[in-house]
Amino acid sequence: MWQGTVVSIQIAPRGAAAMVPLEAVEAVPGKGLLGDRYFHTVGTYSERPGSGRQVTLIEAETLEALRREASIELAPAASRRNITTRGVPLNHLVGRRFRVGDVVLEGRRLCEPCEHLQSLTKPGVLKALVHRGGLRADIVVGGTIRLSDPILPDSE
Repeated sequence: MWQGTVVSIQIAPRGAAAMVPLEAVEAVPGKGLLGDRYFHTVGTYSERPGSGRQVTLIEAETLEALRREASIELAPAASRRNITTRGVPLNHLVGRRFRVGDVVLEGRRLCEPCEHLQSLTKPGVLKALVHRGGLRADIVVGGTIRLSDPILPDSE
């Protein structure tokens, strides 16, 4: 059994725009995070069909490993993911439901890095984040996600 926490929250108003840090955000089932590029279907990949664009998550531990292993300093907002977690095994949550505070998310697929991410960040990010770039999730039960919210497996 694991338990994690939300260490940062960020959204971007449109594709390639700077991520804006927040203390809380409203999660809307079937839409995404209120104010985010994918909520408004103006994200870089909004035209491509598929689930898992409502919320993206990355482990704080991964960002720390990038610094140690590849000398790449990448702040949570620079990762282009909506939620940075600590203590959550994101790769193991594909196909599983989990709680972020009162919100229920379902992991859809790994959030593998792409050339677009690297073009917005630093050289070497693409290679360094392969298989640990985070998780794409959909919102099953909406509500407000806040900094320091607990993250737990869903018991239902």
